[in-house]
Amino acid sequence: MTSTAQSSRSRTRHTGAAAVALTAAAALLAGCSSSDDTADNPLAGEKAEAGTVVVGSNNFAESTLLADIYGEALKAKGLKVTYKHNIGSRETTYGLMKNGSVTVLPEYNGSLLAYLDSGAEQKSVEAVNEAAKAKLDGKLTLLESSPAENKDSVSVNAETAEKYGLTAESTLADLKDVAPDLVIGGSPEFQTRQQGLKGLESVYGLKFKSFKALDAGGPLTQSALTRNTVQAADVFTTDPTIVKEKFVVLKDPENLFGYANVTPLVHEEGLPEEGVAALNAVSAKLDTKTLLDLDAQIQLDKKDPLDVAKEWLASAGLS
Repeated sequence: MTSTAQSSRSRTRHTGAAAVALTAAAALLAGCSSSDDTADNPLAGEKAEAGTVVVGSNNFAESTLLADIYGEALKAKGLKVTYKHNIGSRETTYGLMKNGSVTVLPEYNGSLLAYLDSGAEQKSVEAVNEAAKAKLDGKLTLLESSPAENKDSVSVNAETAEKYGLTAESTLADLKDVAPDLVIGGSPEFQTRQQGLKGLESVYGLKFKSFKALDAGGPLTQSALTRNTVQAADVFTTDPTIVKEKFVVLKDPENLFGYANVTPLVHEEGLPEEGVAALNAVSAKLDTKTLLDLDAQIQLDKKDPLDVAKEWLASAGLS
């Protein structure tokens, strides 16, 4: 299998796949910090106060939600928690994790590994985590991964799903006979990547009618799929548009698109054992369907992420 360094998950919101000097990233992203990040230079943050767990997030909605889930789960175990939301991209957050300014950060295991080692293969969740741990700074580690993933998928619109009898249990292999009738959309690079059209053909034997260059799982792709300009497209698996427009995400049993399991990254010295247990309990309960629903509540229903986090923890028996 090719590395997820080749994956179309190279977008800034998750991957930070291109290595950028930390000082340059700090200068570029200083203006992205939320009101609780007061330093002009986000990498100059002070080490977390003894006895306080600092939970950070990257600058996109799902990361904020996950940070709130982690933080409130830790509070439920009696730990003192503060937040650093919307810090920036991985280049910045990883630096803050290393220097102890942030104790806990929601990560995506395969994307983190691609950042740490662009040539690493990804054969299983366990193998990805072990490889990432081996590349992490010595003060950091990964806890248990959740089944929840936010990664690339080939999704079809409701009209196409009905026409060809495709359901949530259908796989990419089920498209083999119908792909010649379908236009597929995605970012321009999706057309030439192994974790794109090349892999869909070599792994699943899919040959589409044509390809339409759009954006990286963004509004152009969402609109084209909704309007049936394309019948299939590269969509992130926790994109709330899936729920709103009744897109059908096709399963990827050969794992062409790699791994992107939500996984806590922690600064070991700052998190006591009860905190480790609390976060592992969250991972055990969080799956992709649940995360998609929670994202939809925030991004479509405009609910407050902290409220959504608390409600889910209560429903899961973790508060």
